[in-house]
Amino acid sequence: MNDTPKQSWWRRLSSGLKRTSSSIGTAVADLVTKRKLDRAMLDDIEDVLLRADLGSEVAARIATAVGQGRYDKAVSADEVKAVVATEVEKVLALVAKPLVIDAGKKPFVILVVGVNGSGKTTTIGKLASRFKSEGRAVMLAAGDTFRAAAIEQLKVWGERTGAPVIARAHGSDSASLAFDALSEAAAQKKDVLLIDTAGRLQNKAELMNELEKVVRVIRKVDADAPHAVLLVLDATVGQNALSQVEAFLKTAGVTGLVMTKLDGTARGGILVALAEKFRLPVHFIGVGEGIDDLAPFTASEFAKAVAGIER
Repeated sequence: MNDTPKQSWWRRLSSGLKRTSSSIGTAVADLVTKRKLDRAMLDDIEDVLLRADLGSEVAARIATAVGQGRYDKAVSADEVKAVVATEVEKVLALVAKPLVIDAGKKPFVILVVGVNGSGKTTTIGKLASRFKSEGRAVMLAAGDTFRAAAIEQLKVWGERTGAPVIARAHGSDSASLAFDALSEAAAQKKDVLLIDTAGRLQNKAELMNELEKVVRVIRKVDADAPHAVLLVLDATVGQNALSQVEAFLKTAGVTGLVMTKLDGTARGGILVALAEKFRLPVHFIGVGEGIDDLAPFTASEFAKAVAGIER
């Protein structure tokens, strides 16, 4: 019985990553059916992996691993896929870490950051739903005060999940909102406070100053907060995700990643490149709009799905 949700998540994950896995699988199959393995074929395999945004280091390592003991031999697409899955899993196993809510911190404050359009507000709603189902008392703070739509969207998620939402008028000061929300969550003895933040001001410096201010103000209420800073990344932006991590890491002290919209791209390999470069924990991944389409990240399942291996 217990297998059912896992199975359906695997189905959602593998079909969500279909565009990435088929772009790798189809290209690899085309390459290996035509000739025996040689240096040129390994270079071609490396190119296929680079196009899926796996990153140059990982692509080179996979090509080398494929070549080991196979020169001048016929090699099957399945053999190559198996190597891809093994090497990808090695990288991802280092970062696949659950988000641990410390019950000793009341509330456990999660600051959610990311550029507009990355799926921040939806992710907050889905996380609220998950935490509520685990029996936690949750509060939401509509800290993206620059976008009326984000405030409204968060209120809708609050209604759907039964979580109170602290919101102010469009254009209010987001730092003072965060301050009020944390004071209120502490007074109400909430377990988790999820704070949304602005994703785009007129320029990057302005956005980063705003975030720094939010963090400073939160610390006036609780010197240890925020206890987690989640950066939500949209997989469809490919290589741009690398510069987003760099920027938010400096400013907001990102502690973990959530990657959304993996179902909308053939470049799902970007998660592998991020893991290789930053070694930041990856807590959740999303493969669709549904409330259950965000799930804890597991390295082996993702590696198999990205390589197009059926279970």
